[in-house]
Amino acid sequence: MSLVNKDRIENLRHAPLDAWIALSEDETRIVAQGRTFGEVAAQLESMGDTTSVILKTPPSWLPLAL
Repeated sequence: MSLVNKDRIENLRHAPLDAWIALSEDETRIVAQGRTFGEVAAQLESMGDTTSVILKTPPSWLPLAL
């Protein structure tokens, strides 16, 4: 697994549950978070960020089966 994938997984593991988050363009950092899509979009707009990825986190993470 690449370092970028490890960073992405680690960020998601520590992201707030049942929330909207924005990941940096390379998906290695959470750059904004909020209760609604609009909150996160407004934060990104105020930062002048047009490249981040906005996504909704689940209410809980299911354990991974190996």
